[in-house]
Amino acid sequence: MTNPATGKVESEFPTATDAEIQDVLARSDAAYQSWRLTPLEERSRILTRVSELYQERAGELAALITREMGKRLVEAKGEAGIATAIYKYYADEGPGFMEDQPLNPRSGVTAWVRKDPIGPLLGIMPWNFPYYQVARFAAPNLMLGNTIILKHAPQCPESALAMEQIFIDAGLPKDAYINIFATNDQAGTIIADPRVGGVSVTGSERAGAAVAEIAGRNLKKVVLELGGSDPFIVLDTADISATVAQATRQRMGNAGQACNAAKRFIVSGDIYEEFVEQFTASMASLTPGDPTDPASDFGPLSSEGAAVNLIGQIEDAVSKGATLRTGGSRVDGPGAYVQATVLTDVTPDMRAYSEELFGPAAVVYRINGADDAIELANSSRYGLGGTVFSQDPDLALAVAARLESGMIAVNGASYGGVDMPFGGTKRSGVGRELGSFGMEEFVNKKLIATPKARV
Repeated sequence: MTNPATGKVESEFPTATDAEIQDVLARSDAAYQSWRLTPLEERSRILTRVSELYQERAGELAALITREMGKRLVEAKGEAGIATAIYKYYADEGPGFMEDQPLNPRSGVTAWVRKDPIGPLLGIMPWNFPYYQVARFAAPNLMLGNTIILKHAPQCPESALAMEQIFIDAGLPKDAYINIFATNDQAGTIIADPRVGGVSVTGSERAGAAVAEIAGRNLKKVVLELGGSDPFIVLDTADISATVAQATRQRMGNAGQACNAAKRFIVSGDIYEEFVEQFTASMASLTPGDPTDPASDFGPLSSEGAAVNLIGQIEDAVSKGATLRTGGSRVDGPGAYVQATVLTDVTPDMRAYSEELFGPAAVVYRINGADDAIELANSSRYGLGGTVFSQDPDLALAVAARLESGMIAVNGASYGGVDMPFGGTKRSGVGRELGSFGMEEFVNKKLIATPKARV
């Protein structure tokens, strides 16, 4: 594991052998046979304890991911808090989500749908939100009675082991959650194994496509939460400064390394110049630095490779005629630091137009009216989230209805929350996590019908 703030290797862990992978598959399946029969009350009790342990260990957990992937310490503690809330949410609400659903068939029989687990599941998780992403996958599926095999990002070995230990300490039965340090080829072997019911991936478009191909060949259910290039549409605003402040927050959280971060700022022509001026000043005022220092506004990118790729996207745009308003360079010294960057005049022949900018870089576009905004927003191959601002709420909602995205926030609202579905469309993936929808993916919706009782 390489600390992106210093460039130094902090720790090393061995990859699992093929024999160990087969052992994990056998153990996870054996645990499933008993976990699936565990009463809901007991599952709920264990998830409640998991939640408590996340809260108790928030400081320790935060320090781990700050060292592993460069998240500012304050944000890392916040992420541990979100994981705490997710496990508690499913502990409280999960039993209700699993209640039988009565039907009223025209045939006159008595029928209902029962929700059963489907087996061991493989989770392939990313480095950018090490605890949050795992919680979104693990909490609802453990509540359902599935067991978990977790392949975390190679950058997150220590936090991966810390999560596994929390489940052990919370009393989860042995092997109901197993962390593995596996290769991509070994992950393919797990997906293909007949004992495995499905796979959930949060990561890049390329990773999702590779996993979906293997899953499809083996007729396995998938949930894919992939990339995003979310539009932030400003049709009009009564307070440009407040809107710019929100734009900056939505772009720069986690050093801009979030799939659902605002990345394309689409602004009406009559306020474009003032928006760009204020947004550029806001971004330029942010100071990158040591993620453990409270004075730092944002930390490093997750790796040297990530920094090199982002700089390549910026330089490609500038070389083809884009205007660099601020930033655009590496920060002197060790670590994977990149300046907060704003680009304008970006055109379709540039990488920054079609690729996801995963870091502290934003593109601002000028548009003329709602139809123009919708066309530009929908031109992306991604469709994860988006934001619409207008003083006319009917117009804002009408635009939101026409955007090809899985989630839309209107006039400062948030679509985040443990009880609201998260997911996208187009190349941003398939399936939903969180809320009741998070328990509707890896489940056997079993129809049971009996003759109607005679009165």
